[in-house]
Amino acid sequence: MGAGGTSPPTVVPLIVPGWRDSGAGHWQSLWARRLPGALRVAQQDWMNPSRDAWVSTLARTILQAPAPVVIVAHSLGCIASVHLPREAARRVHAALLVAPADPERRAVLHDFAPVPCERLPYRSIVVASSNDPYCPARLAGAYARAWGSEFLRLPDAGHINVDSGHGEWPLGFALLQSLMARCTDRASITPPDTRGARNAASPASPAWRSCPAPARPGRGQ
Repeated sequence: MGAGGTSPPTVVPLIVPGWRDSGAGHWQSLWARRLPGALRVAQQDWMNPSRDAWVSTLARTILQAPAPVVIVAHSLGCIASVHLPREAARRVHAALLVAPADPERRAVLHDFAPVPCERLPYRSIVVASSNDPYCPARLAGAYARAWGSEFLRLPDAGHINVDSGHGEWPLGFALLQSLMARCTDRASITPPDTRGARNAASPASPAWRSCPAPARPGRGQ
């Protein structure tokens, strides 16, 4: 029991924004205020993302959390999450990965390529859009298959952010609640088996097998 007779949290929701952070009206920010005990990753530089710096900050936040986490990531935050070192990945019990970015489509994001495509050692859901300007739905589907994630494709949902009309986004919140319930309903959570999911010769880094990219249309963003 914690102070005042309250039980410690079973899992902690962890908000992981993408490039340029998520503003006050973004569903990530709105959910952070609704979810008891939620944590939010605070990167030092949102405009010029460095893979090493972003992943280090994310890993530190996870390792310092009072309980294992359920990642709630958007865009580049999804890609940072799959770059996690093995030690931090062990403390992730589930992840909602929304509108993952394609770091090869923008020069400022190239440091996050190639995207690791080993199976994730925890339950995950990838949500993508049929007309996301930052990642083709086919590539998001390839991510999901490689990561062993459930895949949900939304019709014409853009980048699933404020600009595409997704404020509170009730559907996404229901998906998160479902993920969290599957964690908290278990009286004793068995640590996920990460054997083979990471490169044993490099415990601080994911195994480097990049996702197969679908054929790209001959046009820019």
